[in-house]
Amino acid sequence: MAALALLLLVAFAGSALAQSLPTLTGRVVDNAGIIDPASETALAARLEAFEGKSSDQIVVATISNLGGEAIEPYANRLFRAWGLGQAGEDNGILLLVAVEDRRMRIEVGYGLEGTLTDLHAKLIIENTMVPAFRAGDFSGGISQAVEDIILVLEGNAAELEARAERNSEDEGVWWEIIPFVLFFAVWGSLFFGSIFFAIFAPIFGRKIAPGRYRWLGVNVSYGGSGSSSGSRSSSSGSSWSSSSSSSFSGGGGSSGGGGASGSW
Repeated sequence: MAALALLLLVAFAGSALAQSLPTLTGRVVDNAGIIDPASETALAARLEAFEGKSSDQIVVATISNLGGEAIEPYANRLFRAWGLGQAGEDNGILLLVAVEDRRMRIEVGYGLEGTLTDLHAKLIIENTMVPAFRAGDFSGGISQAVEDIILVLEGNAAELEARAERNSEDEGVWWEIIPFVLFFAVWGSLFFGSIFFAIFAPIFGRKIAPGRYRWLGVNVSYGGSGSSSGSRSSSSGSSWSSSSSSSFSGGGGSSGGGGASGSW
């Protein structure tokens, strides 16, 4: 009896979870309301045209949250519940965004796993969606991600890979030169600042003692020769700086969990 009760409880819990899935109302199901109307219309038209040409079915879905569930099983359940792609072909793709959880996933049907690989899905998420989402551009990030998915499905994956490599190289070069930029900025500020004060302190500053002047809140001292070659500066309590839809449904396709996930 206890085992039967446990099985019934598990079955009831699974049913409750299934009931929490959103309804498939079109190629764009923006339940979270993060896609502006113009972008949603254009996106739905783009997906419809691509499906008509290729038969591959791409659906975009946004939800408020995952209800405590990981995005991978949720996306797979949603994909299967909606039956994305054609039966026997399994050529569907789900792009899912959970706003409050700050998670996104590209779920790929069995039939497209060899074309839109896990690596490609990951590149699209990391190089297209994440930067746009962090900038607050959900509509742009989703629209461009769809274009990238279509790019790969149309056989142009090399272009996506090359773009990701260029982005990686650019970021690598930037992080490599930052220490040198900072070093020369500090060194230049100290070197030229010292010369600047050594030259102009006697001209514009106030003499406070033999060989000592105060200018712009800084005390500048000179050696007995009175030349700038023996100059040094001291902060003396202050400092200087350089200031420097029509009816729509899936075709009965399925997914085995291929794809990639990310967060922003």
